[in-house]
Order: sequence, then structure tokens, then C-alpha cells
Amino acid sequence: MPDPLLAGIKVLDLSRVLAGPYCTMLLGDYGAEVIKVEHPGTGDGTRQWGPPWLEGESAYFLSVNRNKRSLTLNLKTAAGQDILKKLAGEADVLVENFRFGTTERMNIDYPTLSKEHPGLIYCSISGYGQTGPYRQRPGYDFMIQAQGGIMSVSGPVDGPPHKVGVAIVDITAGLFACTAILAAVHELAASGLGQFIDVSLLDSQVAWLTNVAHNYFATGDPPERYGNAHPNIVPYQTFSTSDGQVALAIGNDRQYKRFCQAAERPDLWQNERFQTNAGRVENRIELISELGKLFFSRPTEIWLELLLRNEIPVGQINDIATVLEDPQVKARDMVQEINHATAGPIKMLGPVPKFSRTPAVINRPPPTLGADTENILGEELGYTRVQLDELRDANII
Repeated sequence: MPDPLLAGIKVLDLSRVLAGPYCTMLLGDYGAEVIKVEHPGTGDGTRQWGPPWLEGESAYFLSVNRNKRSLTLNLKTAAGQDILKKLAGEADVLVENFRFGTTERMNIDYPTLSKEHPGLIYCSISGYGQTGPYRQRPGYDFMIQAQGGIMSVSGPVDGPPHKVGVAIVDITAGLFACTAILAAVHELAASGLGQFIDVSLLDSQVAWLTNVAHNYFATGDPPERYGNAHPNIVPYQTFSTSDGQVALAIGNDRQYKRFCQAAERPDLWQNERFQTNAGRVENRIELISELGKLFFSRPTEIWLELLLRNEIPVGQINDIATVLEDPQVKARDMVQEINHATAGPIKMLGPVPKFSRTPAVINRPPPTLGADTENILGEELGYTRVQLDELRDANII
């Protein structure tokens, strides 16, 4: 079996909550050694984010902290900061998401650590980044969704703005951070030098406005809310059937013609106003009204069978329980099980990329608080039993 993709890469994870831990979880999935540094006694705040719980463990914490070891360290003390500097000297990557200025006050900022370790890749994830007029503000997913514009284009046409149902800003910031770190690791091999990576939640959210932002660039008109419809493609939305709903995603004129034939509505194709996507967008209200009546005439299963047989992109609207039992999801190993030290067997979402030679795998369950402190400090930094006991008595670890 080949070595994992990131074999030999050591990551210090000083982050909490979601964006940073999601990033470091991905690095752990790819084979990096991840040491999660947590405050003694409390740890990552999401350890207390329940219910729900699994045998006293927060489901939220468990969701993004697999493939890591936990080390407790009081970074508010000089002794804790000294230990962190020693650990950084052995690491390739450090990820943190403290508020602006916090790492500098604790003497563990990038300029300080990189003096002794110029090969260190240091990734800072924050609400607004390390520059700009908002850099000192706290930032959280929900407020960034509001401030970053995504809520203005999400939700019912005639209703209030809506947030996305998961913490999508945090998750995508974690993805941007992970890809940036991987790029920096690649460059490190050539230059021998690390670098500072600055990832902000606001930048991340603005970046994935993509087509919505470019529609605005092209027209100067503020984008509208379309509910479950698409601003540039018609028909591309949900429709009520006689017993439920389906999501129809017709992406080109050929698919639309095939849909009309399969639905036995040739008139909806023969009408010249509907034969191009531009025409369908311009005449959206009339066409959607006709399609709404058409879909309501048959049950969901009939529509799914008919349209899928004719290679029309369509899907049912599943709840979470249905998704996690879906045969395709299971076939792709997107639901896996691993034994946890206190919670027993727990289910986890599996890694997304499927590599042909070096698979991303779940090797370690999410750690209990401080489970690896003594091993890491003793084996990797050479602390003796007496020294460890003294550090614990002083609330350093």
C-alpha cells in the first residue's frame, strides 16, 4: 500500500468551531498528522455545543475532528507559548482562527514563529482577514451570509432573505484554506520556504457569488431572489407534483425538447418563444405556469421514472435521513463507521475525493480532550514524567 498523500506532513491545528477544523480534517483525511491544540479543561468550544450528544460527546464536535490527536495547552501562559513554539519547530503547517491581533499578543504569530522556522506554512482563518477596515471585527457564518450578499438572493421571491441551511461560509472557507495549504506545500518543496496564508470568511463568501456577481457586472442590476428557480436557466427549479415535489434541471435546448416529447406536450416546444433558453427566460412566467399545471397532473414516482428514462435531469427532494440511506451515497462510502473511545461506534460522512492509489481514509475517531497530550510532549519533545506532572499541576496542559 503506498504512503498516504500527505505522509510526513505535520499540522498544528489551533483552530476551533468549524472553518479551521474542517480544513484540518481534510488534511488529516489525506494522511497528514494533525495535532489539535485545545485549552485545558474546556477545549474546542463545540465540545459543549449540544444537544445532540453521543454518550456525552457533542455531535457537532465529532463532525469535523476525525483523524486528529488532541493536546491540551494553555496558550495564555508563557510556558504554554514556549511549548507551542517547540511544536511549531517540528511542524510543517499551522492553522489558527483567532481574532485579529490575538496571536501577536501571545507571541505565536507568523513573524515570530517563522524566524526560527522559515519553512512553516501558517494559515490564518478569520472573519474579515488580516487587512482592511473590518479586520478587527468578529465574524461568524450567519452574519457573513447576511453581509456577503448570499442571503439577498436566497429565499422565496416574495419572502424575507434566507440563510443556507448549513454553515456554508465556514465550510467553504475551510475548503479554500485547505487548497491554499496544499498549494503552499507544493511550492515549499521547490523553495524550502513557508509562507503566511490569509483566508477570510467574507472573501470566501464573495468568491462563490460567481455567476450572480457576474450577472451584476454585466447589467448593473441588483440580482433578484428566484426562490428555487435559476436566474439564467429555465426551466430549472422545483415543481409540485400530485403527491410531492421534484427538482427539474434542464440545462440546454436539446434537453428541453426531449422533455416536451417525453411529457407529451409538443406544443411547449413548437411555441417559438420557448425554443431557446433566452426565450424561456424572457417568457418565464407563462412557461412556468404551464409546467406547474403539467407536473401537478401526475405523482412524483411517475415523473421520476419518465424523465430519467428519457435522460432528463430530475431528482426528488429528499430529507437528510433519506439521503444518508440512498444507495448511491452508500455505494460511494459517504457514510462510514468508526469506534470512538467513549461514544462507541459512530457514523461519519466519508471523504469526498476517491483516489485510485492513495485513498483518503478515516484512521482516527475524533479525540477526547487531551487524549494525546502526554504522548506528544513525551515522545516528540522529550518531556519527562516529572515535567509533565508539573505542567499539569500548573494548568499549562
